[in-house]
Amino acid sequence: MGEQQSRSGRIRGTGKRRKSPEPGARPKALTAAAWTAAAVVLLGGTGLGFVYVQLDGNLKGVDINTQLGGDRPDDVDNGSLDVLVLGSDSRSGDNAKYGEDEGGARSDTAMVLHVYEGREKAGVVSIPRDTLIDRPACASDSGGAAVPGAGHQMFNTAYEVGGPACAVKAVEKMSGIRMDHYVEVDFTGFKKLIDELGGVEITTRQAIDDDKSHLHLKPGTHTLGGEQSLGLVRTRKSVGDGSDLGRIQLQQAFIKALINQVKDVGVFTSPKKLLGLADSATKAVTTDSDLASVKELMGFANGLKGIGPGDMKMVTLPVRYDPADPNRVLPLQRQSKRVWDALRQDKPVPASATKGSAGDQGDAGQVVRSR
Repeated sequence: MGEQQSRSGRIRGTGKRRKSPEPGARPKALTAAAWTAAAVVLLGGTGLGFVYVQLDGNLKGVDINTQLGGDRPDDVDNGSLDVLVLGSDSRSGDNAKYGEDEGGARSDTAMVLHVYEGREKAGVVSIPRDTLIDRPACASDSGGAAVPGAGHQMFNTAYEVGGPACAVKAVEKMSGIRMDHYVEVDFTGFKKLIDELGGVEITTRQAIDDDKSHLHLKPGTHTLGGEQSLGLVRTRKSVGDGSDLGRIQLQQAFIKALINQVKDVGVFTSPKKLLGLADSATKAVTTDSDLASVKELMGFANGLKGIGPGDMKMVTLPVRYDPADPNRVLPLQRQSKRVWDALRQDKPVPASATKGSAGDQGDAGQVVRSR
């Protein structure tokens, strides 16, 4: 793989900056990829470097750069880093128990992670899967004829018709921001990773009873295993207004709980625990080809170590319910532009940009609290 400069000021995928050493501090766990690389760093330190070959074999990569070519936003070098993180809702294989396989997968969860210059703070913008967008033309994920662009399409259909590259293209068209990396986690991998971590502790302020996500919790403190954690991030009918926007609020609350939890997991003193975590994590993710090796993933995660839960601002793309269909949402164009402009300029998203958005209302995010 040739050395490609990214706007982060690093050789793409290696985690190396051009002018100054990277800051290091607390571990960060928004994505399984970051934990994977952190685990590999420690494995190498314990003399278990031979597992690199095993872990490399677990990783799956997608050559998004080649698929998209030059039809992308400029790669501006302002010291920041942008990553599209997707949760896949494929119902094939081990995921079949979560619903009928209708012949394709969709991006059940979509977040743009923006790491600010200095690697000490991050912003996350959740994109509702039901957001109606102008979907760009994309190559078919199945290798067939190209899929033409279309208006008034749900955001998650981009992944369905064109896979990861089309999802990246859709986000780049919406935001005007070039994605430096792509990370995808599927249902089964997510469950196994949470189980390997020993579960995640949360406190629920009210009962959650959702037959569709198979989650039933009484008010109080719980340690959720992989199955229950998956149920929580899929829950929508029994919290808030029952929409996907409420589910996003639950997902954001869970991520904060996960970040807090990983600090207490004994992987740093247990090589066996560490190896199990690294194995599960590398099996759980699909990345862009620049990250699809232990070495590259390790460099990527090293650049995220300075970010803790208090350093992360999470928002939902400003939207309103579609008057023609309450099950769909439409971007609030001016406010959405303010969100994307802030990230493009490596600035915090102003609170006024999300004020009045349907995604900024409701109390689903207050249902779950972490320690």
